[in-house]
Amino acid sequence: GTSRMPGELDLSRLLATLTPKLQEEEYCFVSIPPTQSIPPYVIGTFREAEGLTLIVPQKNLPTLMEAIASDHVEHSAPQRMITLQVHSSLEAVGLTYRVSERLASLGISANIVAAFYHDHVFVAPDRADAAVAALQALQVEAAAVAAD
Repeated sequence: GTSRMPGELDLSRLLATLTPKLQEEEYCFVSIPPTQSIPPYVIGTFREAEGLTLIVPQKNLPTLMEAIASDHVEHSAPQRMITLQVHSSLEAVGLTYRVSERLASLGISANIVAAFYHDHVFVAPDRADAAVAALQALQVEAAAVAAD
């Protein structure tokens, strides 16, 4: 493999082409004992000292809970995932700040996961439409500034 960092670095262009897309599915963040294996339906993981954090489709949560059968399993309330379809570089500066700043200004809690090609914003289901609208407005504002 190569170590080339793909994706856009310029914050103005990133914001102008943000293209937020609300995914249909709801997801939960789950913490399981670190010795457990990772089921194939898991969309994200992060290893912490306290356990292994998984991001799983909510529909798979009962199956996961049954398979693990442990008292050491905690999970979040369901969340909706908004994928920022712009191809951002992992080295880009300020994108997650601007996204979280906009959502925070509306009192919307956001858990942002940066993956190799895209950033994904997890929000409460009842705030998902407002979050998408806010991010679309951010994109429109940035595009207008870029056009000047």
